[in-house]
Amino acid sequence: MAWRIVVGLKDNVRDARGERVKKEIREHLGVELLSVRTLDVYTVDAQLTEEEVAAAAAGPFSDPVIQDYAVNKPLAHDFDVLIEVGFRPGVTDNSGRTAREAIQYITGRPFAGSEAVYTSVQYLLSGEVDVAVAERIVSGFLANGLIQRWTIVPANEFDRERGLPVVVPKVDVGSHQVKVREIDLDVADDELIQISKDGMLALTLAEMKIIQGYVADPQVLAGRQAAGLGAKLTDCELEALAQTWSEHCKHKIFAAEIDYEDTTTGEKLTIDSLFKSYIMRATSDIRERAGKNDICLSVFKDNAGVIRFTDDWSIVFKVETHNSPSALDPYGGALTGIVGVNRDSFGTGMGARLMFNTDVFCFASPFYDKPLPPRLLHPRRIFDGVVEGVEHGGNKSGIPTVNGSLVFDERFAGKPLVYCGTGSIMPAMLNGRPCHEKQALIGDRIVMTGGRIGKDGIHGATFSSEELHAGSPVTAVQIGDPITQRRMFDFLIIARDRGLYNSITDNGAGGLSSSVGEMAEDTNGFELHLDRAPLKYNGLQPWEILISEAQERMTVAVPPDKLDAFLKLADEMDVAATDLGQFTDSGYYHCLYHGKTVTWLPMEFLHNGVPQLQIPARWVPPQTSEPQLPLPDIESTIKQLLGSLNICSKESVVRRYDHEVQAGTVVKPLTGVVNDGPSDAAVVRPLADRFDGVVTAHGICPRFSDLDTWHMTANAIDEALRNYVSVGGNIEHVAGLDNFCWCDPVKSEKTPDGEYKAAQLVRSNQALYEYCLAFGVPLISGKDSMKNDYHIGDTKISIPPTLLFSVIGRIDDVRQATTMDAKRAGDLVYLLGRTEDELGGSEYYALHGELGANVPKVDAQSAMLRYRTVNAAQRQGLIASCHDLSDGGLAVALAETAFAGGLGIDAALGKIDAPPGLSDATRLFSESASRLLVTVKPEHQARFEALFAGQSYGRIGEVTASTNLRITGVHGEPLAITSIDDLKAAWQAPLKEM
Repeated sequence: MAWRIVVGLKDNVRDARGERVKKEIREHLGVELLSVRTLDVYTVDAQLTEEEVAAAAAGPFSDPVIQDYAVNKPLAHDFDVLIEVGFRPGVTDNSGRTAREAIQYITGRPFAGSEAVYTSVQYLLSGEVDVAVAERIVSGFLANGLIQRWTIVPANEFDRERGLPVVVPKVDVGSHQVKVREIDLDVADDELIQISKDGMLALTLAEMKIIQGYVADPQVLAGRQAAGLGAKLTDCELEALAQTWSEHCKHKIFAAEIDYEDTTTGEKLTIDSLFKSYIMRATSDIRERAGKNDICLSVFKDNAGVIRFTDDWSIVFKVETHNSPSALDPYGGALTGIVGVNRDSFGTGMGARLMFNTDVFCFASPFYDKPLPPRLLHPRRIFDGVVEGVEHGGNKSGIPTVNGSLVFDERFAGKPLVYCGTGSIMPAMLNGRPCHEKQALIGDRIVMTGGRIGKDGIHGATFSSEELHAGSPVTAVQIGDPITQRRMFDFLIIARDRGLYNSITDNGAGGLSSSVGEMAEDTNGFELHLDRAPLKYNGLQPWEILISEAQERMTVAVPPDKLDAFLKLADEMDVAATDLGQFTDSGYYHCLYHGKTVTWLPMEFLHNGVPQLQIPARWVPPQTSEPQLPLPDIESTIKQLLGSLNICSKESVVRRYDHEVQAGTVVKPLTGVVNDGPSDAAVVRPLADRFDGVVTAHGICPRFSDLDTWHMTANAIDEALRNYVSVGGNIEHVAGLDNFCWCDPVKSEKTPDGEYKAAQLVRSNQALYEYCLAFGVPLISGKDSMKNDYHIGDTKISIPPTLLFSVIGRIDDVRQATTMDAKRAGDLVYLLGRTEDELGGSEYYALHGELGANVPKVDAQSAMLRYRTVNAAQRQGLIASCHDLSDGGLAVALAETAFAGGLGIDAALGKIDAPPGLSDATRLFSESASRLLVTVKPEHQARFEALFAGQSYGRIGEVTASTNLRITGVHGEPLAITSIDDLKAAWQAPLKEM
């Protein structure tokens, strides 16, 4: 029997959730309601007694002090329209899972396999609202039709005795017979393409023909017949190939052969793999140059990169993107983004304890007021959903979020960028061998731990390898459960320390297909029994079991003699663990279903059979010029810049994330006298018995791509490093991660400008190599997301080419960390670095709707000397505060340093190191790279200036007690006298209510 438990606040208790929903309905949709109240509904589909259901309702499901409950009766009253929203059948319901566990604790017996608890929320709307308005509210804000269902009931149709009927949202599997299909590939080219499209395989004609040729080979056919298969590929085999060969997993564009032409220099070259030619080569060259000082331990061969931290400990770092699923379901897509990168970082080497999260989001303006093309969600809705998803994933996992950014550009309306990163720490040695090393051995058992498999996340890898289009699948989106995942992590750390497994990886893109297939490269084969896999519900096809990306799962290689101990520990800690097969040296990717072979693919063909792409690239620089702007009102312009979306305070978002959990965050996301100034980077102390610290920072500046992706990349690298150095990060002990998010760079009918976009990608990689080499920053991991376009009908929206460059390293003593806020009146203010006429792509030009031409250029040699010298000054205690200059230039850095410290600053533009004749506006708003604003106690002046002798710097003013920012021009004339309270108010206003 199914039971329906409704829980709601007592009438005299304020409904904060309802008030928030009412406010957001007004802000999102312009609909003003009198009130919104909310009720929680639990549909319990289980054999329980009335007493047991009542105990659950009165106990874990409700708080008797502030809430009422009802069983199989309504609580709703005094409304005009009721909306009930719940998950669609098959979508992960985390609250329902927790409710099920609570009932099991009460009854002392487990649920049967078919029993479950499903949750939903009722919204009671009062005001000028009818069914049509309610439909607009629910489809436009309250629910996402991809993963949620809803019911709308006007008050006059509501049954006040019985409420809504008890509806169990079970997956309908009755019409889906479990069957392995065979696909005939002996067909014409157009039919091959149709097979790929119909199956959401994202395979090109060239790739389909390679597969067609493979299965037609007589030698292959003979081997298949011996394995019990025929001349047709099974659906499991074709799906496995599609996942493994997807752009998401195989990085085909970065592995392509590119014919590149630079029309400005006449240079022509053929590049065999951007990844090998620039990214891997940069790290190889840097490591060779470093010699015994090489900090790299594991690069480009595991889920994340690993570097040396101390003699006893290593640190792990990975940043991933989750753009495509976040475009369809912002909450679920972002939640799985953060818990997924947690698994990547955790599952590196033999396993690593999670230390911190970082997040960078790129959105269109939340105040976007243009008509939206089909299937696009409003940027405000994406903003809210992504922020909430990452919040729930990180906070509930007990991992501090210590660093991040929000970047805004109208083109991110087509597809948002959602970068999630995780740092972790592992022992340098574990059980007599390096902890960063792992290897599955022949005979090891294939054990899956964590969650069960469902339809959620099917075709996630191939979906992410395409543009967002009308057929983008509902099943690509998953809903993560951070609590289940955290329990799995706790179990696996104990299993690791006891030496109960030989290798571990996460079930991310491609699910078991990818995780087992990749681990089996160690042994050259495996045997996997799909029918043994634990499922969320019956009726999944074998190919769905194989490729589902349902969350919270890891694959572990367990020695046979340790299997019992591993499974016993899992049972003791209430973590699911299932033996699915074994690793072999057969040379084959071998899956079975109830004893019958459903895949028999050579490992060599699976991993190396994909044909190399051939991509043309031609660089023709955009034609741009410097605008002629009127002389600005300096004071007004500074306030406008501080209030621009890319500069303004992100405190409303930052405060939603827990950066204090684990008690190791030293430099937090917000800092200053009242903890509301913008930190440049984060410092974390991961070991309680010592003061060694981990520093993480990032750089991202997609607006420079409109001028030249070479300089966009150089500036992203430099921004990450100057943020890192600002807080005290050791420039000699730092590693980088590159995350490329690009629009489609392959020339085709739908991408006629593919040659230009490919050239942009080439130039970005060339700059990445040159500047990483110049700064001595090895690349240890990264990711690319290459299909960030929206294309439905005649509308195409492509993101600006974007590189997020993240860095991780160490500070020898966290007590020497530097923050960006001015510390005391009388301190001297220095600008380190030269200011040039470089307003191209600046926020100042953006205020006037201009792009410009003079993009900031990075001089790595002088920057590196500056950063080393800053480190020396920090170690000697000579620097009171340090702040990087980026968006908005010197004007914004001065304002932020002043109001974060609650102090004034007097600054003279004539003291800046700059070319003669450079205007006051350019000196203030230029975004020239590699510059830092520092304050120094007067007693340290001589020592500080001696350190920087011969370098570019200027003593431009001093900190004052006046609480005003005073700026004088080149000739000493006053340009602005502004209260720091007014500056802070302008900075905090735009996103304050978000």
